[in-house]
Amino acid sequence: MNRRLGSIREWVTLAQLCDWSVVKLARKCNVSVRTLERFFLQTHGLPPREWLSRERQKTAVACLQQGLTVKETAARVGYKTASGFTRACKRYHGVPPSLDTSC
Repeated sequence: MNRRLGSIREWVTLAQLCDWSVVKLARKCNVSVRTLERFFLQTHGLPPREWLSRERQKTAVACLQQGLTVKETAARVGYKTASGFTRACKRYHGVPPSLDTSC
């Protein structure tokens, strides 16, 4: 396993700084996308893209539960538009985002 990647503890914070992008995350970690893929499959059991999507949705749910609006939440988790965020929530959770649901 890549020691540099293994020493990173704040993956979610790093993912946010990299705009939830696999390419930017690999670049920030100074590794190839393929190395990042192998690391994530080995440590998380998921490809980095899927892990990023899950963590992004978890962050979005937390924002909604804290009372942020859908538009504020979309901006906080890196979506360009609220409608793009709404589509992603529907795809991931099966329901549109709202303040009184898990998404």
